Amino acid sequence: MLRVSDNRRYLVHDDGQPFFFLGDTAWELFHRLNRAEADRYLENRAAKGFTAIQAVVLSELDGLETPNANGDLPFPTMNVDEPNEAYFAHVDYIVDRAASLGLVVAMLPSWGEHVGVNWCGAGREYLLDANNSYRFGRFLGQRYATKPIIWVLGGDRPGTGVEDVWNQMAAGIQAGDGGRGLISYHPWGGNQSSLWFHDAWWLDFNMSQSGHSPTSTNYVMIQRDYRLTPVKPCMDAEPAYEYPANDMPEKRPNDAFAVRLKGYWAIFAGAFGHTYGTHAIWQMYAPPRQPLWDIHHSWDQALDLPGAQQVVYLKNLMLSRPFLTRIPDQLLVRSGMAWGLDHVSTTRDGQPGLSNATYLMAYFPKSRRVLLNTGRISGEELRVWWFNPRTGGADDAGTITNTGTMEFAPPTSGEKEDWVLVLDDVRANYPAPGRQG
Repeated sequence: MLRVSDNRRYLVHDDGQPFFFLGDTAWELFHRLNRAEADRYLENRAAKGFTAIQAVVLSELDGLETPNANGDLPFPTMNVDEPNEAYFAHVDYIVDRAASLGLVVAMLPSWGEHVGVNWCGAGREYLLDANNSYRFGRFLGQRYATKPIIWVLGGDRPGTGVEDVWNQMAAGIQAGDGGRGLISYHPWGGNQSSLWFHDAWWLDFNMSQSGHSPTSTNYVMIQRDYRLTPVKPCMDAEPAYEYPANDMPEKRPNDAFAVRLKGYWAIFAGAFGHTYGTHAIWQMYAPPRQPLWDIHHSWDQALDLPGAQQVVYLKNLMLSRPFLTRIPDQLLVRSGMAWGLDHVSTTRDGQPGLSNATYLMAYFPKSRRVLLNTGRISGEELRVWWFNPRTGGADDAGTITNTGTMEFAPPTSGEKEDWVLVLDDVRANYPAPGRQG
């Protein structure tokens, strides 16, 4: 099982080893894929290096009225006290298959449209309310009490006006699983779970949804949650989704570079993990269905988009250096940091305000010269690396004397050629960035 780290910033395994939440957005996994298809999807994600799969039990796309891939409805009588065993047996299979591959399921009990009246559904009937959400939560908690599950309430909706529904569901989950599983909340676009539930007894960590705009600057959202008290881990659970190069719409030109940009910004700003997504996979689109959004390819054709591999390089980079002692530190940048889409973000290990780091990293979305306070590393000699977020490789730039304030610029300046500068205290003898020691 997973728990929050002692410093309240990260997730760890029972043995204290860090868990890097690298999620994939598969909202319709339980509903639209059969077992063979689910196997193919999960095996692909595990092989790449993902660690978590975000999926919804009561899905967004007609999840109550349309049967799953096996022809089963979750609640044929629309009564949460009368679940369809066949439907939930299919969910069981996928959860168990994910676990066998080392994947945690970030399970949303329900998409937000099935829960109470909120901004997008006044006047319609809902399955879940404050009277029955406890029982549904307890049912799920008991069923998956021993499984590697992270519970995610919310389902792309605001908490306003339905706080009690989610509070009751959280209480039911905890009653069912004995409090074993961590719980968070997935908010609607451009918002953060902390707006409604930061002080809730059940919220173990905050999720943001920075949204799908190519100009969103999610590091601002992470910085905001990172500063809150009481301290809780935070992450961006729905940033810009990747489009294939030949399908990119003009209004949302989010390619692999956009995926990398949001990922490095969020992690360097203090997030404990990050989520990847693409529109074909979240809805598990395949003909003859009508797709949502601007897509023209099926889910299985989208499995190997460049960004889906490149986010794994981010995880590998962060775990190649001490992770649980890592902090965001924009004061490392003396000049050249920039804001907006040119923002150079920085992180290091050690304690705030002290010069006890053994490494620091700076993410460059584009080529620019930046003056860094390398004095935060106490060692007199620095090993310099340039890590390539596009390939996962690292170029060894040699050893230099640490003069305390030093200027750096990436080795190339081509369009969308982002880089990460990694400076190590030579005495730490760390492996090349992205490789485990």
